[in-house]
This record gives sequence, C-alpha cells and structure tokens, in this order.
Amino acid sequence: MTINGRSVSGTVEGRTLLSTFIRETAGATGTHVGCDTAQCGACTVHVNGASVKSCNMFAMEADGADVTTIEGMANADGSLGTIQQAFQDHHGLQCGFCTPGMVMTAAALLKENPTPTEGEVREYLSGNLCRCTGYHNIVKAIMAASGQDVSSIAAE
Repeated sequence: MTINGRSVSGTVEGRTLLSTFIRETAGATGTHVGCDTAQCGACTVHVNGASVKSCNMFAMEADGADVTTIEGMANADGSLGTIQQAFQDHHGLQCGFCTPGMVMTAAALLKENPTPTEGEVREYLSGNLCRCTGYHNIVKAIMAASGQDVSSIAAE
C-alpha cells in the first residue's frame, strides 16, 4: 500500500488490523488506537479517499490502497495543514489523543461539504469521541478551516 505517498509493504497475519500495520510497520504513530472496536474514531484514516476507522479494517484489505494518515495532512514543507492549524488556532484539542481522528474526519466532511453548518459538523463528528472537551472548539475549528467567519462564536 501507499501511506502518505510512501510505498510500504510487509508480511502480516490475516488478523492484523490496518491501525497496527500503520503504527508498527509504517511507523506512522499519529494514528491513535483508543478502543479497537470502531467506537471512538481516534484511528480514523483515509483509504482511497474514504474515511475509515483503521481498527475496523484488516491490513490485507488495504493491499494496493492509497492510505492517508494524520501525518499526511501536513503541508509539503512540514507545516501544519489548514485543518490542523485551525485546531491549534481555535483550541480544538486538550490532551490531543482524539485529535488525529478528529482532523481526518473533518477533512472527509469538508471534502463532502465545504461549508457545513454547526449542526452538520456536530452530526458528522458523532462517530468520534473526545473525553476532554465539550466539542465546542473542535466544531469551531472545523468551521474556521472551511473558511467561515467564526468570530461571532463564543469560546468555551
């Protein structure tokens, strides 16, 4: 498979999860594993452009696929990508554990819907859990990344 533009291969057992392959074989440790049951969304990546919870997919299923992880969301010069920068600017993280999955989910949302409403953002994030925030600043960050004016949204 290709992970963040780099060809990665390895021999795996049939039960090896994509999240394990990404972290242990490819060394892309930004993909976090929270629950191993596809409930929290921390392991969200893009496989051939589609948002996927990598703990819910076998590595062999991604054979030949193009996989993008949080590391692949940075700009070519290594600086933060638009969504990542918006999370930083609008305090859309606290401990940071859920952030990679949130950013990957946000990217999928903004690809489908470039200017979502607050309600649409909240609905789209329903498969991602954050135990530190009230989601308010995460939603604000995603809306800011879409280019919308968020100055009237109060910080919480």
